[in-house]
Amino acid sequence: MRIVLLLLFSMFICSCDETQRDAVVFGLDNMPNNLDPRHATDAVSYRINRLIYSSIVDFDESARFVPGIASWQLLSPTQYRFTINGEHIFHNGDRLTSEDIKATYDSVLDEKQKSPHRSSVALIDEIKVIDSNTVDFILKYADPFFPGYLIIGILPKQLIDNNFDFTANPVGSGAFRYSGWGGVESLTLERIKDGQKFDFIRVVAPEVRAMKLIRGEIDILQNGLMPELVRYLRKQDNVKVEDFSGTDFAYIGFNMQDETLSNLKIRQAIAYSIDRDAILKYLFGGEEKKATAFFPADHWLGNHELIPYEYSPQKAQKILAGLGYSKQNPLLLSYKTSTNSFRLRVAAILQQQMKESWINIDIQSYDWGTFYGDIKKGNFQMYSLKWVGIKSPDIFEYVFHSKSVPRDESSKEKGNNGANRGRYNNPEVDRLIEKAKHESGLEESIAIYRKIEQLVFEDLPYVPLWYEGNFFATSNRISGYYLSPGGNFDGLINVQRKE
Repeated sequence: MRIVLLLLFSMFICSCDETQRDAVVFGLDNMPNNLDPRHATDAVSYRINRLIYSSIVDFDESARFVPGIASWQLLSPTQYRFTINGEHIFHNGDRLTSEDIKATYDSVLDEKQKSPHRSSVALIDEIKVIDSNTVDFILKYADPFFPGYLIIGILPKQLIDNNFDFTANPVGSGAFRYSGWGGVESLTLERIKDGQKFDFIRVVAPEVRAMKLIRGEIDILQNGLMPELVRYLRKQDNVKVEDFSGTDFAYIGFNMQDETLSNLKIRQAIAYSIDRDAILKYLFGGEEKKATAFFPADHWLGNHELIPYEYSPQKAQKILAGLGYSKQNPLLLSYKTSTNSFRLRVAAILQQQMKESWINIDIQSYDWGTFYGDIKKGNFQMYSLKWVGIKSPDIFEYVFHSKSVPRDESSKEKGNNGANRGRYNNPEVDRLIEKAKHESGLEESIAIYRKIEQLVFEDLPYVPLWYEGNFFATSNRISGYYLSPGGNFDGLINVQRKE
């Protein structure tokens, strides 16, 4: 802690660039990778895109799907009619109509577009425009969860038809319009209702982000700080900190095609080698809960019968001894992570814990772009990430179906641009995913998804770690910001900044 305070003090006396004083400044550790909602997959892109674009379906605080800009009625088990509620205007002045809804989802379904979200809406057989406010989705088969898949931001048909570059110049109908990129380190949005500007700036070092908040150069921070920095911010008179328990699923992922890690016993030994209780107590402050699957046990899709792996170096050693490993001949593995200082600290703790179980890991850290690119390509043995904002069961197909391997144009490997980054392949899981999609009864589908959770937990393509909470810190000039359970930036819609 003394070192952190010294770093903070040294940064306090340094000179730093002043930001626009009329803008609310939001500090990020990573900038969004893609401002086209048809192609965005990272958490920051998703959260920024929610501000720029409107979707026809949204989720409530209980993670159940509710009308967004449109309500729906079920005409038959395979036909949904959506009606736009009220008038919605794109930021270029055009009115949002059912033609735009159809064009958006047609483009997601178009194989040439290579949208990573295509698999989640592949059950759509046809989209029919009834009138300017009404559109029908006809499905290949019944799926009671279908409305929850329609959360992609709606884009203008005219611009889609002209192959407009939405990442460079996004045009949506949300509460914020795109104002401009400031190189690769900043993005400016303008709130429609009052013209208030918001600068999203990238500050890699968490200590610097915290200090900029204290100095008034940043107005809002959300997540991405080490616990001791959060505690330090709580003591500042000009800073307000609030936190909430969360559902962000942190995990260790494995390359299931790797000669070593394809062995289930190896993965089990790794699971036994991690002392989650100690990490949660001393690193997170004891607020987070151990994870078993994407959805916590108390979620309506959760499986309360799953029991987290216990910490047992003895069990890990016994497994590895049977495979020819020992303290003198440990298992050697590589572990990839980002350069984020908190993630590096977690990696160092895992490295130390695993060493007691005869597992030596080589930590390889890269900038976010390189790290994330390697993960999508399958260029790793082990890595750690977290899934954020998971609300619907289509995540199982997106992540665990054998056909959902990310598409890599530089290789001959087949894929549909899903997120099965570890190349997991279990025919029974595939079968159950397909069965759940065709099950018309809600309770029956939920039972199948819980069975999928059980099989995945037993197969260990991921080692579930914990559910990370969310927090935000603001300067005293900021009022009205709130944090949703999924960690979205929606609180910016009503936030105010006093001079």
